[in-house]
Amino acid sequence: MSEGQTAQRAVLRGTLAVVISACCFGSISPLTVMATERGMALESIQSWRYLTSALLLVVIGIRRRPPAPAPGLGPWYAPRTLLLAGSGQAVVATLALMALRWLPAATASFLFYTYPAWVTVISALRGVDAIDRTRLTALALALGGISAMVGAPDAASLSPLGLLVILSGALVYALYIPLLSSLQRGRDALDVSRAIAVGGSALFCTWALASGTLFAIPDAVAFGASVAQGVLSAGSFLGFLAGLKVLGSVRTAITSTVEPFWTTMLGVVLLGQSVGTGTILGGAAIMAAVLLLQRPVASPPDPSSHSTAPADS
Repeated sequence: MSEGQTAQRAVLRGTLAVVISACCFGSISPLTVMATERGMALESIQSWRYLTSALLLVVIGIRRRPPAPAPGLGPWYAPRTLLLAGSGQAVVATLALMALRWLPAATASFLFYTYPAWVTVISALRGVDAIDRTRLTALALALGGISAMVGAPDAASLSPLGLLVILSGALVYALYIPLLSSLQRGRDALDVSRAIAVGGSALFCTWALASGTLFAIPDAVAFGASVAQGVLSAGSFLGFLAGLKVLGSVRTAITSTVEPFWTTMLGVVLLGQSVGTGTILGGAAIMAAVLLLQRPVASPPDPSSHSTAPADS
């Protein structure tokens, strides 16, 4: 197998991992609604979610024993690593859910999924990822697809506070993805996943204990919904980080926009919601963006390969 074919297969596997991760993340919202509607506090839901993820990932780590981090890097459970990995995830989750107090879910979804644009801009400014015409086209397709599915928000009807919160969440997530990429250099994806889950559970449990809601569990359904989120989150973290290592920040962010399409389909299957033209067109645009991103980025020509001899006449 040629080197190019090997690289392309790695990209395909990375893309599949990110798509599966996005579907897992997209399944969490209905479970959160289910638990909150039964009277469970948000911080309690997230505490049990992250505790479940942490338990699963720590057990997997014990059984699998991932390779040691590169020399000079501390273990995954170092306080600094836990703080960086866990706090970023906790802040993003909190902002995204808080925005629903002031914005409709569809509007919040559209605004949050502007984060691939923020990732693209930040990566271009930092010179980390190559931003070519293919990726810009894929970005436009993905954002256009989300807009078609959930409806572009009417600026006149937006709550300024809700707008600030959800865009802050998108910006924090855009900054968090490159942070995860840097934490993963020299580390196994499982180690970074464990840091996210353990760090996040510590922060949310502290919040829930302070508010007195950690053990305020209304019934088994609410608790089961929280635990199910933890199982999905464990798979989400592993898939996202595995894909991020291969695809880079920009391609991973754009590929992750399959999440609202999956959430819409889940609503059709579980809640009996109808599928409109916008859903079909939006889903097609997002799938086109994911497929377009499979094209390899063209490498710049090597100046040393050019001959200085005159061309044949």
